[in-house]
This record gives sequence, structure tokens and C-alpha cells, in this order.
Amino acid sequence: MESADRIELTGLEFLAVVGVLPEERDRAQPLRMDLVVQVDLSAAGVSDRLDDTVDYGGLCDAVVDVATGEHPDLLEHLAAVVADAALSFDARIAAVEVSIAKLRPPVPHSLDLAGVRITRRAGGGSVS
Repeated sequence: MESADRIELTGLEFLAVVGVLPEERDRAQPLRMDLVVQVDLSAAGVSDRLDDTVDYGGLCDAVVDVATGEHPDLLEHLAAVVADAALSFDARIAAVEVSIAKLRPPVPHSLDLAGVRITRRAGGGSVS
């Protein structure tokens, strides 16, 4: 049976180049990312050892490295690349939900952010 345990990483902010407009291609813009990682936490709950869970500091490093190394047109593509990196980070991760948002979206309206949210499962594919 699949575990319902989760590690939640919320509000990870960084600068990255993403977008189709010229001003988005010229300089990095602020993004915010949230990750929800599905992983069985029962061993860590008993042992109290880092080796028995996913190192979320290392996971943050890995996903920010891949996100800042890409220069995609679409947030959808960036989210998919980040999801793949998260799933590859630790074999115990069964699924990941990735939310990425532009904090200053280039639209002529009052808008707090523009973002996407995807869920991917180990072994490929999205989750419905």
C-alpha cells in the first residue's frame, strides 16, 4: 500500500529566466516554488535518523540548481523538469507535487502571481 506521508517545502524563492516575452528573456525574475514529496516516513519516525528520510535541504539545492539552469519559455516545462529532478533525487520518493509561480507576472492587470501546479509519480506520468 502506498504511504500517505508527505514532506512539504513551501515558499522556496529564487531567480530564473522563464517566459516568452523579450523582457522575460533578458533577465532573471523572481519565482516561488512549493514541493510536496510523497515518501514513507515511518522509518524516520522510529529511528530519528536523517538517513531514514529525504534530506530536504539537499532536495532544495537540487531543484533550484535545475530550475536556474533551464531557460524555458513556459512554467509548465520548468515544473516538469523540476518534478523529474525531485523524483531522481531519492529513490524513496513515490510522487511529487510542484507549484511554480512568477511573483511579478508581465500582465497589465493587478495580479499577485501567475503559476502552475503539477503532480508526477515515480515511474512516469501525471497523477489525476
